[in-house]
Amino acid sequence: MTKPQIIDRILHPGIVAVIRTDSAAQLLPICEALVAGGVIGLEITMTTPDAIDAIATASRQFGDRALVGVGTVIDTETCRAAILAGAQFVVTPVCRPEIVQMSLRYGKPIACGAYTPTEALTAHEAGADFIKLFPADGLGPQYIKNLLAPLPMLRIIPTGGVTVETAGDFLRAGCAALAAGSSLVAKDFVQKQDWSALTQRARAFVEAVAKARGA
Repeated sequence: MTKPQIIDRILHPGIVAVIRTDSAAQLLPICEALVAGGVIGLEITMTTPDAIDAIATASRQFGDRALVGVGTVIDTETCRAAILAGAQFVVTPVCRPEIVQMSLRYGKPIACGAYTPTEALTAHEAGADFIKLFPADGLGPQYIKNLLAPLPMLRIIPTGGVTVETAGDFLRAGCAALAAGSSLVAKDFVQKQDWSALTQRARAFVEAVAKARGA
Protein backbone atom coordinates (compact mmCIF):
# COMPACT_ATOMS: atom_id res chain seq x y z
CA MET A 1 0.00 0.00 0.00
CA THR A 2 1.06 3.56 -0.60
CA LYS A 3 1.47 5.95 2.31
CA PRO A 4 -1.76 7.86 1.50
CA GLN A 5 -3.65 4.54 1.40
CA ILE A 6 -2.26 3.55 4.80
CA ILE A 7 -3.22 6.93 6.28
CA ASP A 8 -6.73 6.57 4.87
CA ARG A 9 -7.08 3.18 6.55
CA ILE A 10 -5.92 4.64 9.86
CA LEU A 11 -8.54 7.38 9.57
CA HIS A 12 -11.29 4.98 8.52
CA PRO A 13 -12.67 3.59 10.74
CA GLY A 14 -10.54 5.88 12.94
CA ILE A 15 -9.70 3.59 15.84
CA VAL A 16 -6.32 1.94 16.45
CA ALA A 17 -5.95 -0.88 18.97
CA VAL A 18 -2.86 -0.63 21.17
CA ILE A 19 -1.94 -4.25 21.86
CA ARG A 20 0.25 -5.10 24.86
CA THR A 21 0.48 -8.77 25.84
CA ASP A 22 2.65 -10.95 28.03
CA SER A 23 2.99 -13.55 25.30
CA ALA A 24 3.33 -13.32 21.53
CA ALA A 25 1.12 -16.41 21.31
CA GLN A 26 -1.85 -14.28 22.37
CA LEU A 27 -1.45 -11.82 19.54
CA LEU A 28 -3.07 -13.62 16.63
CA PRO A 29 -6.35 -14.45 18.41
CA ILE A 30 -6.48 -10.90 19.78
CA CYS A 31 -5.96 -9.47 16.30
CA GLU A 32 -8.54 -11.82 14.78
CA ALA A 33 -11.13 -10.74 17.34
CA LEU A 34 -10.39 -7.06 16.75
CA VAL A 35 -10.61 -7.35 12.97
CA ALA A 36 -13.87 -9.27 13.28
CA GLY A 37 -15.23 -6.26 15.18
CA GLY A 38 -14.08 -3.79 12.53
CA VAL A 39 -10.89 -2.50 14.19
CA ILE A 40 -8.27 -2.97 11.48
CA GLY A 41 -5.53 -0.73 12.91
CA LEU A 42 -3.38 -3.08 15.02
CA GLU A 43 -0.53 -1.43 16.92
CA ILE A 44 1.73 -4.18 18.27
CA THR A 45 3.88 -2.60 20.97
CA MET A 46 7.56 -3.30 21.39
CA THR A 47 6.89 -4.26 25.02
CA THR A 48 5.42 -7.50 23.67
CA PRO A 49 7.88 -10.43 23.82
CA ASP A 50 9.42 -11.15 20.38
CA ALA A 51 7.55 -8.16 19.00
CA ILE A 52 9.41 -7.99 15.68
CA ASP A 53 8.67 -11.64 14.91
CA ALA A 54 5.07 -11.09 16.00
CA ILE A 55 4.72 -8.17 13.60
CA ALA A 56 6.10 -10.28 10.76
CA THR A 57 3.71 -13.12 11.56
CA ALA A 58 0.67 -10.85 11.88
CA SER A 59 1.53 -9.06 8.64
CA ARG A 60 1.64 -12.36 6.77
CA GLN A 61 -1.49 -13.66 8.47
CA PHE A 62 -3.74 -10.69 7.82
CA GLY A 63 -2.40 -9.22 4.60
CA ASP A 64 -4.79 -6.52 3.39
CA ARG A 65 -7.48 -7.44 5.94
CA ALA A 66 -5.75 -5.36 8.61
CA LEU A 67 -3.13 -2.70 9.09
CA VAL A 68 -0.35 -3.99 11.31
CA GLY A 69 1.85 -1.35 12.91
CA VAL A 70 4.47 -1.04 15.62
CA GLY A 71 4.15 0.94 18.84
CA THR A 72 6.35 2.03 21.74
CA VAL A 73 9.22 2.76 19.35
CA ILE A 74 11.94 4.79 21.07
CA ASP A 75 14.92 4.38 18.72
CA THR A 76 15.62 4.38 15.01
CA GLU A 77 16.98 0.83 14.90
CA THR A 78 13.72 -0.57 16.22
CA CYS A 79 11.77 1.57 13.77
CA ARG A 80 13.72 0.20 10.82
CA ALA A 81 13.56 -3.42 12.00
CA ALA A 82 9.80 -3.26 12.49
CA ILE A 83 9.18 -1.72 9.08
CA LEU A 84 11.33 -4.36 7.40
CA ALA A 85 9.33 -7.01 9.30
CA GLY A 86 6.12 -5.65 7.80
CA ALA A 87 4.91 -2.79 10.01
CA GLN A 88 2.79 -0.40 7.97
CA PHE A 89 2.82 2.43 10.49
CA VAL A 90 4.96 3.55 13.42
CA VAL A 91 3.96 5.00 16.80
CA THR A 92 6.27 6.56 19.38
CA PRO A 93 5.34 7.49 22.98
CA VAL A 94 7.80 10.41 22.97
CA CYS A 95 8.91 13.19 20.64
CA ARG A 96 11.92 11.81 18.75
CA PRO A 97 12.41 13.60 15.39
CA GLU A 98 15.06 11.09 14.31
CA ILE A 99 12.48 8.29 14.42
CA VAL A 100 10.18 10.42 12.29
CA GLN A 101 12.92 10.74 9.70
CA MET A 102 13.54 6.99 9.67
CA SER A 103 9.85 6.29 9.14
CA LEU A 104 9.67 8.85 6.35
CA ARG A 105 12.70 7.27 4.69
CA TYR A 106 10.71 4.06 4.32
CA GLY A 107 7.50 5.80 3.31
CA LYS A 108 5.51 4.77 6.37
CA PRO A 109 3.22 7.07 8.34
CA ILE A 110 4.18 7.86 11.91
CA ALA A 111 2.30 9.07 14.96
CA CYS A 112 4.91 10.84 17.06
CA GLY A 113 4.34 11.14 20.79
CA ALA A 114 3.82 14.57 22.38
CA TYR A 115 2.33 16.06 25.52
CA THR A 116 2.95 19.81 25.28
CA PRO A 117 2.28 22.31 22.46
CA THR A 118 6.03 22.65 21.88
CA GLU A 119 6.50 18.88 21.54
CA ALA A 120 3.50 18.62 19.24
CA LEU A 121 4.76 21.36 16.94
CA THR A 122 8.29 19.92 16.99
CA ALA A 123 6.93 16.54 15.89
CA HIS A 124 4.82 18.14 13.16
CA GLU A 125 7.73 20.19 11.82
CA ALA A 126 9.87 17.04 11.78
CA GLY A 127 7.36 15.52 9.37
CA ALA A 128 5.12 13.41 11.63
CA ASP A 129 1.84 12.50 9.97
CA PHE A 130 0.01 12.36 13.30
CA ILE A 131 0.60 13.55 16.84
CA LYS A 132 0.06 10.85 19.45
CA LEU A 133 -1.13 12.89 22.43
CA PHE A 134 0.02 10.79 25.38
CA PRO A 135 -1.08 10.29 28.04
CA ALA A 136 -4.32 11.95 27.07
CA ASP A 137 -6.33 10.94 30.13
CA GLY A 138 -4.70 13.68 32.21
CA LEU A 139 -5.44 16.30 29.53
CA GLY A 140 -8.83 15.48 28.10
CA PRO A 141 -10.82 16.73 25.08
CA GLN A 142 -10.83 20.38 26.19
CA TYR A 143 -7.03 20.46 26.16
CA ILE A 144 -7.04 19.13 22.62
CA LYS A 145 -9.57 21.72 21.55
CA ASN A 146 -7.41 24.44 23.07
CA LEU A 147 -4.27 23.02 21.43
CA LEU A 148 -5.86 22.96 17.98
CA ALA A 149 -7.00 26.58 18.22
CA PRO A 150 -3.49 27.98 17.50
CA LEU A 151 -2.21 24.76 15.83
CA PRO A 152 -5.05 23.60 13.55
CA MET A 153 -2.65 21.78 11.22
CA LEU A 154 -2.07 19.01 13.77
CA ARG A 155 -3.72 15.64 13.25
CA ILE A 156 -4.06 14.35 16.80
CA ILE A 157 -4.56 10.76 17.91
CA PRO A 158 -5.07 10.66 21.70
CA THR A 159 -4.00 7.61 23.70
CA GLY A 160 -5.01 7.09 27.31
CA GLY A 161 -8.49 7.79 28.59
CA VAL A 162 -10.11 6.86 25.29
CA THR A 163 -13.17 4.69 25.93
CA VAL A 164 -16.42 3.95 24.13
CA GLU A 165 -18.00 6.63 26.33
CA THR A 166 -15.35 9.32 25.72
CA ALA A 167 -14.73 8.60 22.02
CA GLY A 168 -17.29 11.13 20.86
CA ASP A 169 -15.92 13.89 23.10
CA PHE A 170 -12.39 13.41 21.75
CA LEU A 171 -13.55 13.43 18.14
CA ARG A 172 -15.74 16.48 18.61
CA ALA A 173 -12.71 18.23 20.12
CA GLY A 174 -11.00 17.81 16.75
CA CYS A 175 -9.05 14.53 16.94
CA ALA A 176 -8.29 12.87 13.61
CA ALA A 177 -8.57 9.34 15.02
CA LEU A 178 -8.36 7.52 18.34
CA ALA A 179 -6.13 4.89 19.92
CA ALA A 180 -7.23 2.63 22.74
CA GLY A 181 -5.32 0.12 24.81
CA SER A 182 -6.74 -1.55 27.91
CA SER A 183 -10.16 0.01 27.42
CA LEU A 184 -10.39 -1.97 24.17
CA VAL A 185 -8.07 -4.96 24.62
CA ALA A 186 -9.16 -5.60 28.19
CA LYS A 187 -6.92 -7.87 30.26
CA ASP A 188 -9.95 -9.79 31.44
CA PHE A 189 -10.88 -10.68 27.87
CA VAL A 190 -7.36 -11.88 27.16
CA GLN A 191 -6.97 -13.88 30.37
CA LYS A 192 -10.29 -15.63 29.80
CA GLN A 193 -9.69 -15.88 26.04
CA ASP A 194 -13.12 -14.36 25.60
CA TRP A 195 -12.63 -13.37 21.99
CA SER A 196 -16.33 -12.82 21.32
CA ALA A 197 -16.39 -10.17 24.07
CA LEU A 198 -13.35 -8.50 22.52
CA THR A 199 -15.06 -8.49 19.13
CA GLN A 200 -18.13 -6.88 20.69
CA ARG A 201 -15.98 -4.24 22.38
CA ALA A 202 -14.22 -3.51 19.08
CA ARG A 203 -17.56 -3.16 17.33
CA ALA A 204 -18.75 -0.76 20.03
CA PHE A 205 -15.71 1.46 19.47
CA VAL A 206 -16.23 1.50 15.70
CA GLU A 207 -19.89 2.41 16.16
CA ALA A 208 -19.01 5.16 18.65
CA VAL A 209 -16.58 6.72 16.19
CA ALA A 210 -19.07 6.51 13.33
CA LYS A 211 -21.81 8.08 15.46
CA ALA A 212 -19.55 10.94 16.55
CA ARG A 213 -18.64 11.61 12.95
CA GLY A 214 -22.28 11.63 11.98
CA ALA A 215 -22.05 8.52 9.79
